[in-house]
Amino acid sequence: MPGQVDSIRGPIIPPGSHMSEDNPKSLLTNVRIFDGNRISHPTFVVIDGTKIGTIPRGARVINCKGGILIPGLIDSHVHLQDKETLEQFRRYGITTCLDMECFPPELLHSLRDLPGLPDVFSAGCAAYYQRPGSGWPPEGSVPDPEAAHLFVANRVAEGADFIKMLADPSSPTARGIDQPSLDMLVATAKQFNMLTIAHAMQPAGLQMAQDAGVDVVTHAPLAPALDGGKTEMSAIARMVSDSRICVPTLTMMEETDQARSGGAYVHTKAAVGAMHKLGVPILAGTDCNNAPAAPASPVFGESLHHELELLVDAGLSNVEALRAATSLPAKYLRMPDRGAIAPGMRADLVLLGADPLKDIRNTRSIQKVWLAGQMFDVSADCA
Repeated sequence: MPGQVDSIRGPIIPPGSHMSEDNPKSLLTNVRIFDGNRISHPTFVVIDGTKIGTIPRGARVINCKGGILIPGLIDSHVHLQDKETLEQFRRYGITTCLDMECFPPELLHSLRDLPGLPDVFSAGCAAYYQRPGSGWPPEGSVPDPEAAHLFVANRVAEGADFIKMLADPSSPTARGIDQPSLDMLVATAKQFNMLTIAHAMQPAGLQMAQDAGVDVVTHAPLAPALDGGKTEMSAIARMVSDSRICVPTLTMMEETDQARSGGAYVHTKAAVGAMHKLGVPILAGTDCNNAPAAPASPVFGESLHHELELLVDAGLSNVEALRAATSLPAKYLRMPDRGAIAPGMRADLVLLGADPLKDIRNTRSIQKVWLAGQMFDVSADCA
């Protein structure tokens, strides 16, 4: 636990190594902690097995030399590919990822609960209205309300953590689900106590998602308001009143706009700024992927640090941007065992060499990463 200590003796972990698989107790000394609001004076933290502990006796000592300890970062919108994807996340301090589409179930199961790699929460297969020959898995096709009910039941049986659906009326490879089917997806998910997340990159998709009552909207509109912003502000006000959450994926929106040379990103940034100002919870997610059909492919791992920079550029403070990748996704996406540095919490931690409250780009100054108590020296990877 955080505290003060004058003199502690014990074996030092050799540089470049990682903790053994049995996760012995360790004591981080001379470390400054981000508590969700500020950076503390030098103190200490106990890691006891996979969790943050309270008793330093018998622990191996790691001198953090005044470094800054933040909770492990959470990317709230990724598209997993393989084990190497998870290793890339680890190098950039991402200890938890929310996967929006990983299919078949055997692939997803092979990427879960791997020692020393980020924790994975996933939708499994996402729901959409399939176009013939699109290449999307047929298990995701939801052409009518009856299929919607079966889709949710199947995802629950496969071990999905939440339900993801495509709400936009159209996209290059698939079109969104009609309103009755979208409504049934959300209603059925609630019966199973499952969170619902809707892809809504278009204003029409956002309206449909809100009409259905989804919990989370991912992406922010990449289109200018046509009525002076009145419709957009009304939609944002509804998000506030309905306690809806947004994962704007500004990195994806910026890269998509650059690929189209459309100059629409400035509108997206303004929309996210307005959401934040009015009180919509904003979570950090990148939509990192390696899909040939995607409009853009943010880089695994590194893109989350760019996302934090874009969130600050959109109006969030450095503290608020850090919360968007730590405590807020833990709070709103039902992960109460992480996102903060406190006794009993999962020991997912990142040691930085520079202060991110002074410059958000300092989240890149990663020296060490802990995943469920297992330590990795990654300073050479992010130098």
